[in-house]
Amino acid sequence: VVSGCQGWEEIEDFGHDRLDWLRKYVLLEQGIPRHDTIARVMSRIDMTQFQDSFSSWMKACSKLTQGGVVAIDGKRLKGSFNQSDRRDALYMISAFACENGVVLAQCPVDKKSNEIKALPELLELLEIKGCLVTIDAMGCQKSIAKKIVGKEADYLLAVKANHKRLLSQIEDVLLPEVARQASDGLLFNEADYQKNREEFRCCAVSHNVSGLSETIHWEGVKTVGVIVSYRKEKGKLSNDLCYRYYIISANLTAEELARGARQHWQIENGLHWRLDVGFKEDECRIRREGAAPVFAGLRHIAFNQLKAEKNFSKGMPAKQKKAMRSTAYLEKVLNA
Repeated sequence: VVSGCQGWEEIEDFGHDRLDWLRKYVLLEQGIPRHDTIARVMSRIDMTQFQDSFSSWMKACSKLTQGGVVAIDGKRLKGSFNQSDRRDALYMISAFACENGVVLAQCPVDKKSNEIKALPELLELLEIKGCLVTIDAMGCQKSIAKKIVGKEADYLLAVKANHKRLLSQIEDVLLPEVARQASDGLLFNEADYQKNREEFRCCAVSHNVSGLSETIHWEGVKTVGVIVSYRKEKGKLSNDLCYRYYIISANLTAEELARGARQHWQIENGLHWRLDVGFKEDECRIRREGAAPVFAGLRHIAFNQLKAEKNFSKGMPAKQKKAMRSTAYLEKVLNA
């Protein structure tokens, strides 16, 4: 997988091409097994044990910094559906250390359930003391907030219409505050400039949550915040303002809220996008019962190892090609 193999047949072919090298680590007295055998063995790996082993490995080799952002988000593996039902593609939620740029843990979502039920299981795998955990609106649940605080971490949760009364109270507090700070010239603002696109954002927070009756149901809430943004693409200004509201268990300033919200999107740009471009995750048709989540976990292992290798300073696809060409470099990645 580190070398770019995307299916069982490619893994078998890699084994034949690198048999002498592989025998440095495994006897393989009968040679390389057929791809069907590889698939059958991989599909029998217990995913719960795999998750525990993965998270234990990451706890041992990746130390989180105090106040570091851990972003949690889900991704559908579009190619993992069965022919009989294209809607049953596997959904995985992952925890991503934004500063380190590595996957800390992952958890498949049961097809008969949803992300909300899988989140506590994922959080249980994590050691996040002192970190700021960011989750979009699907994770804005009182039980999730309580779980995060119970692990001695802080949360930054997006609030949308799934909590109408809370959202309405936050709007009533923060919209006048945005107007007041703007008129006084105190409103925190920032801009991102990228090719053909500019985004402008302003941010305001309030630490006076005692007047928000809905917040009493949320463990440890100390701050509510709003980010207002608009875009300019190819010189054309958007007519719509985007309002994003947050509930937070830490005493964040407006600048810290803006930074935390920006870092959350690293799980999209720094992980999910790279899995699709470098590992062709959405094109992968592995779907044998139990194999899809295991192979997704293998991609995360390969991602972390390629990320950890710093000597070859190119992108992940280039690193994968080099690992395919050179066993010496492949060993460097595996030992990174």
